[in-house]
Amino acid sequence: MNRAFSADLGDGTYRNPVLDADWSDPDLLRVGDDFHLTASSFGRAPGLPLLHSRDLVNWTLVGHALPRLEPADDFRKPRHDCGVWAPSLRHHDDRFWIFWGDPDHGIFQVNAPQIRGPWTRPHLVKEGKGLIDACPLWDEETGEAYLVHAWARSRAGVKNRLTGHRMRPDATGLLDEGKVIVDADRIPGWFTLEGPKLYKRDGWFWIFAPAGGVETGWQGAFRSRGFFGPYEERIVLEQGDTEVNGPHQGGWVRTASGEDWFAHFQQRGPYGRVVHLQPMRWAADGWPVLGNEGAPVAVHKKPDLPSQPASAPATDDDFPGGRFGRQWQWTANPQDGWATQHSGDGLRLSCVRTVDAHDLRKLPNVLTQRLPGVPVTVSVELRLDSAEPGARAGLAVLGDAFSWIGLQREADGSVRLVHRFAESVGTGAPATPSEQWGRERDAAHPQPATEGRARLWVEISAGARCRFSYDVGGGRQASGQVFAATPWRWVGALLGLFALAPAGAGHAGAASFTQFRITASQTP
Repeated sequence: MNRAFSADLGDGTYRNPVLDADWSDPDLLRVGDDFHLTASSFGRAPGLPLLHSRDLVNWTLVGHALPRLEPADDFRKPRHDCGVWAPSLRHHDDRFWIFWGDPDHGIFQVNAPQIRGPWTRPHLVKEGKGLIDACPLWDEETGEAYLVHAWARSRAGVKNRLTGHRMRPDATGLLDEGKVIVDADRIPGWFTLEGPKLYKRDGWFWIFAPAGGVETGWQGAFRSRGFFGPYEERIVLEQGDTEVNGPHQGGWVRTASGEDWFAHFQQRGPYGRVVHLQPMRWAADGWPVLGNEGAPVAVHKKPDLPSQPASAPATDDDFPGGRFGRQWQWTANPQDGWATQHSGDGLRLSCVRTVDAHDLRKLPNVLTQRLPGVPVTVSVELRLDSAEPGARAGLAVLGDAFSWIGLQREADGSVRLVHRFAESVGTGAPATPSEQWGRERDAAHPQPATEGRARLWVEISAGARCRFSYDVGGGRQASGQVFAATPWRWVGALLGLFALAPAGAGHAGAASFTQFRITASQTP
């Protein structure tokens, strides 16, 4: 439990964002006194993070609903912007349900009797390209079940519309071919309508859905007396004169006492999509009012819920027994042997042999966690236990461009401290051989590391500007120039630990990481 990054100000108020890291496309619900939240995980595994709170401000990460992405073979290698898009979290028939759209395969669901599982394997509800942002609704009054989803133009050739279906009550399939229930091409000024969340209130069907793009858009609300429409629309949250760009895409939740709240994201470049919490009320005309009369709040009174200890999702790790905490995810489906359990503390990563040793973006065996949205110092101890020439391990800031600092075994048997980087290849770059683009280069002169050990640091200041440093026995030394972290198209930059070796035969040794720490900086 990490108190240092809590949004709780300790005086009965909270500040936004309440989750200051890339918890993209959040959705949440209440069951009893507990609030649960999930978010997009794209191509990382495990996927579908599960967060818990008692007050909507202090959150902890309690698990994941998706151990491996499916189809499994499609995610043996990194597909950073693919996979799990915009999940919806619901509770029905004494079970938790998560629906999501994979833009390349279709709409999936998993379900479980408890939030911590066991979760079912993914079930394909609707196959197809470009089906994204799926959300179910079970109408308790009629017994009918429905599903709404959006479209990705990159796969389907269309976007800016929402399609509705009748669904089997057991969520195993759909009962019709679907109908466009909101066509935003017919709404002047609206574009990129997506991310629908479906509700029923006082005889109205409600769809909360964003439009206008992740960096510049707004949050819309739609209502109709019938699921298939026609729907009225209204903008209920937009930037106004605040600094919160593109405030949209999230979920509505009501507390046991009847307070209404809305959680949504803000796109923050290399930090990804951070989560804000907005007060919500229902106006006399029956429409929701979010934030401060439709504009995001920066600081606000906490929900009227029992006081909770300050907390935020964990970041630090001592890796007891070689196990890593829930905050870590691989960049693709994991394979046996990447991380070895043992009797002591410390993460032991095998130096996985690969032809892509020069490009971390192509490696499935990078263990990552989210980049904090505030200035921090990241540090870790590293020991390289490999005699293989070319074997290396280190600490990385990984995005469309990357930089890493670590240790490498040289051909003469020595170990050197190396610091390398690779420039951005550009979103949507053609799949040309990595030998022609993106090859990493030295960011500083290699330094001897005679004991095969190093303490590594990355100081991350405002704007995700990263300064690397190291200590190989002679005191802490700065390394290289400032590196500006970059996101992928939909995913924020990541912190990563890795170990690898050039292609070849046989076991290539391992690397050990201990005392991973992320400390909030005193000054930006």
